[in-house]
Amino acid sequence: MSKTFAPLVSLLAGVAFLLCGNALLGTMIPLRGLYEHFTPVIIGLMGSSYNLGFVVGCLACPYLILRAGHIRAYSTLVSLAAATTLVHPMVVDPLVWIGARSITGFCLAGLYLIIESWLNDRATNDNRGLIMSVYIVVNFLTTTAGQLMILLAPIQHFELFAAASLLVSLAVVPVALTTSAQPAPIAIVQFRPLRLLKMAPVGLAGTFMIGVANGAFWSLVTVFAIGRGLSANGAAIFLSIAVVGGALMQWPVGRLSDAHDRRLVLAGVMVLSAGASLMTVLLPLGGTGLFVMAFLLGTVVLTSYSVAAAHAYDRAEKSAYVEMATGVLLANGVGAVFGPLIASFAMESWGDGSLFVFMAVVELLLAAFIALRWRIRPSRPDDPKEAYELYSTAPVGGAIPPEAPSPDDPILQTPIVPAPEPKAQAEADSP
Repeated sequence: MSKTFAPLVSLLAGVAFLLCGNALLGTMIPLRGLYEHFTPVIIGLMGSSYNLGFVVGCLACPYLILRAGHIRAYSTLVSLAAATTLVHPMVVDPLVWIGARSITGFCLAGLYLIIESWLNDRATNDNRGLIMSVYIVVNFLTTTAGQLMILLAPIQHFELFAAASLLVSLAVVPVALTTSAQPAPIAIVQFRPLRLLKMAPVGLAGTFMIGVANGAFWSLVTVFAIGRGLSANGAAIFLSIAVVGGALMQWPVGRLSDAHDRRLVLAGVMVLSAGASLMTVLLPLGGTGLFVMAFLLGTVVLTSYSVAAAHAYDRAEKSAYVEMATGVLLANGVGAVFGPLIASFAMESWGDGSLFVFMAVVELLLAAFIALRWRIRPSRPDDPKEAYELYSTAPVGGAIPPEAPSPDDPILQTPIVPAPEPKAQAEADSP
């Protein structure tokens, strides 16, 4: 266990500072937006803008890593994210905030790409579920701490934005001083979404659908909580309790997915998530009941991404980890662009409870897709399969591990000639 996680301590420490600050900012945005009388659609647009910037970052940040290297790119993106945080209290305007959220999303995409490719460079199929679960636990625990920091000062004041910027800035320190080995240098590789989808259809479709549902949840759940009678502080506590529930269930769900077909585990989580979402709307909850339901929601809604991502990485060869990491993050980000936007229009038209009805529909659709894939391929597909020759998009950055050949290696440029039949081989060998 210690040999597995010792090289990752510095990276996880940087993740902790980064996500704590980003969680504080992410919780502040909708609450301060409601204070400034922004509509649910405007708040939903801010969430979609963040995720649109995230999608652009998934495509563009590999080139930044290629140019500057992992640690310098990490430092650049952390600095830009910290500076952008301070724009919000300086200019309280919806259009400015939408633009600032897109820049933050761009930065976080690059940072997640660096972090998750670094983690997967150290993982194997035997421990990937465990490593991803520990990573998500760190993610959720520090996110909870950041969300609860909103209780330290009034949301209309400058101090909370300054604290968020300070925490994000500190994220660069442990990573810049690390002595552990970095991932392999970046090389330009082809980003082939059809190939990735062929390799891991449940993984890619799952991260997309989870992005749709969970993107709406993260962006608008505080609006729902305030609509149900909670204060701004109560809404932050509601979200934090959900995150704690998700963090506590990451380990058992991760271990369960290591022992069984991850698709079946993911399908079960989706059905439970849909049930919890509908219960949140249908039951007459208030006060303590809302907080109990927040915990139950977190245990199922917030444990799905790590299972879907681990399944996608299982299906990728080691040389394709960064391409798969880009695909996973891109699929999740694209889904999260649409989720808040659709859910915000539904909430404005049919009420706050529409958020969880929308989530339940998306989660049941994913469960149905997994059931269909199970009928097509019932075996456990957790080992890398052969590459599929499909059409490619423009090249993007990717890491080539030291033991893998370079794309420019002459061996890779040599056409594959089938071995001759034994009889033909004997004739060729004869004088």
